[in-house]
Amino acid sequence: TMAHSKALLVLENFIAGKFVPCSSYIDSYNPSTGDVYCRVPDSGKEEVEAAVKAAKAAFPVWSSKSPLERSQILNKLADLIEHDLEAFAQAESKDQGKTITFARTVDIPRAVYNFRFFASSILHHTTECTEMATVGCVHYTSRAPVGVAGLISPWNLPLYLLTWKIAPAIACGNTVVAKPSEMTSVTAWMMCKLLEKAGVPHGVVNVVFGTGAKAGEALVCHPDVPLISFTGSTLTAQHITEKSAPHCKRLSLELGGKNPAIIFDDADLTQCIPTTLRSSFANQGEICLCTSRIFVQRGIYSEFLKRFVAEAKKWKVGNPSDPTVDVGALISKEHLEKVRSYVKKAQAEGARVLCGEGVDSLALPTGNQKGYFMLPTVIAEVKDESCCMQEEIFGPVTCVVAFDTEEEVIERANSVKYGLAATVWSSNVGRVHRVARRLQSGLVWTNCWLIRDLNLPFGGMKASGIGREGGKDSYEFFTEVKTITIKH
Repeated sequence: TMAHSKALLVLENFIAGKFVPCSSYIDSYNPSTGDVYCRVPDSGKEEVEAAVKAAKAAFPVWSSKSPLERSQILNKLADLIEHDLEAFAQAESKDQGKTITFARTVDIPRAVYNFRFFASSILHHTTECTEMATVGCVHYTSRAPVGVAGLISPWNLPLYLLTWKIAPAIACGNTVVAKPSEMTSVTAWMMCKLLEKAGVPHGVVNVVFGTGAKAGEALVCHPDVPLISFTGSTLTAQHITEKSAPHCKRLSLELGGKNPAIIFDDADLTQCIPTTLRSSFANQGEICLCTSRIFVQRGIYSEFLKRFVAEAKKWKVGNPSDPTVDVGALISKEHLEKVRSYVKKAQAEGARVLCGEGVDSLALPTGNQKGYFMLPTVIAEVKDESCCMQEEIFGPVTCVVAFDTEEEVIERANSVKYGLAATVWSSNVGRVHRVARRLQSGLVWTNCWLIRDLNLPFGGMKASGIGREGGKDSYEFFTEVKTITIKH
C-alpha cells in the first residue's frame, strides 16, 4: 500500500510559521466513498509543547499591537480565504461529507465573516469609568489579552467553528494553539498557508493536528495555556473540566443540544414545514442547533405529519459534490452506526418510523456505495422518556409528537438535560413571548431558524455548556479585566 499512499494528501502541523512533519500519522476518510484520502499528524505532548512555546514567544509583540493593526490583518486573512472560497468549499465537502452547496453557501462564507466581524468589533469595545467625588477617586477598567488560548473545534462545521474561535482570540491580542478535529483537518491546514500572506506574525496562530485523547489532552493539561475554548460533546467537556481544574483555567464550552421545535396550531405551515425540514436535516442533522424533537399541537398534528413526511421524502441523498443533492454523507462509519442504532431502538420501543432508515430504499451513485449515507428519517409516537427524545443523535433523524396545551409543551420541552436552542412557531405574539421566556434554552428562534447576529450571546444552559460567545461575550472571555483606582 506504500504506492497507494503516495496519492494521499499528507497534512503537517503549523508551528511558529512553518509546516512541520510529525513522527506518526492517522488516516482520515472521505465519508462519501469510505476510502482513506488524507493522512493527519497524530500529535502529542511534544508537538503541543513546541506550539505553546511558539505562541508564548509571539505573545509580547502581538499583544502590544493596536486593535487597528490586528484588525487590518484579520481583514486581509478574510479576503484571502474569500478569494479561495471555491477551493475551500470543495475541500470541506470532500473531507466532511457535507454537500458542496452547504459548504459554498454556509461554511466558508461564515468563516470569512467571522474574521471580518471580529476585525470590526475589536475597534468598538469601550471600557468603564466611575467617579466617587466624595472620596476624590476615579475608577476605570482596562482590558488586556490573557496569553495563549487553546482552541479545540469539532468535525461538523470545521472551518466555520475553528475561525469562530481563532478570530476573537487573536483580535483581542492573544496567541493561539488550535486543534481541529482529526476527522476534518484539511481546511484548517489550507488556512495556515494564507497566514503569512495576511501578515499574521509567526507563532500567533499555531495548529496542531491529532486526536482529543493525545493532542487535545496535552493542550488542556498544559500549564502555560490559561484558557480553553471547546466545542464538542458534554462527556469530553467533563473530562476537560477535570483536567484543567488544577490550573484554574478559564473555560468556554459549547456542548450540543436536544433542541425542541414547538409548533402551535396557528403556525403558518407554508413557512414552518420547509424551515423545520432544514432545522432537522441540514448538514445531515450534524449541527448542534438542529431540532430533533418536534412538538405539534394536536389540532394540526396529522396534517403537519403528512406534509412534513411527504417533503422529507423529496430530499435527495447522494454524492456531496453534486449541486442538486440535499443530504451528504455522515462523518464516519461509527457515527452512522450510532445514528442508525437510535432508529432501531425507537422501533423496538414501538414507535413508528414514517420515512427514511429501514423504510425507504436508498439508491446511491456507483462511486458512493461504500459511503456513510442515510435518508432523512422521521419517527412518530415516541415516548418522552425514550433515549431518542433524551439523547443527542446528531444525524438526519427527528421525532414528531403531539401536545395539547402551552403549559404542557413547555414542561416537556424542558425535560431534557440540554438547553441550547429552541424554535417556536406561532402567529400569536403574546404566546411567543411567554413561551420564549419559559424555555430553558440559550437561543430561541420564532418563526425562523439559524438566523444569527454575531453581536449577540451564543451558548447554552444546563448540559449544553458554560459561558457565551459573541461580539461582547467573546471579548470578555478572551481578555482579562483590571480595575484601577486613582485618588486625586
